[in-house]
Amino acid sequence: MKYKIMIVDDEPANLRVLERLFRPDYQVVTAPSGPQALALLEQNDVALMLSDQRMPEMTGIELMTKTVDIRPHMVKILLTGYTDVGAIITALNSGLVYRYLTKPWNNDDLRLTVGRALEHYEMMKATHQLGMENQRLRAMLQEIGEIVSVVFTPDSVSPRKDVSELASSEPEVYELLG
Repeated sequence: MKYKIMIVDDEPANLRVLERLFRPDYQVVTAPSGPQALALLEQNDVALMLSDQRMPEMTGIELMTKTVDIRPHMVKILLTGYTDVGAIITALNSGLVYRYLTKPWNNDDLRLTVGRALEHYEMMKATHQLGMENQRLRAMLQEIGEIVSVVFTPDSVSPRKDVSELASSEPEVYELLG
């Protein structure tokens, strides 16, 4: 599976270098600004965003905050040539940013970080899917419980009641069970 990643940087040279670095392994979408990145995210299912922190229209952290509603499971990596320690610590501690890296970056470290971030993305996606399945099963169990409480009164329950009698008297219980 070839993941789709987005690179956001207002410096065209950085966009080109990063696109060339990741193009062999990933589908790469680039944006020169935060607003353009947001528009592209509406159209593209992106697994990972790699964004510069200092950009004219909005910072990388502001962009990443706005992406949560559009792509909640997307992993975000922040690149910065400047040290705005307070903002970066807040973003990391809140779980908004997976990792931040400084410019100039080391290509091998950046590739490794992106690979690990995508493993994290897969784990988050699987956790979300298991949670959804768990919700579905709980709803089904509740529905079965409601049917059973309507069908069986405390007087009608007998420890010797044959399962085949239950199947013939209430087939919808067995339909729910699959």
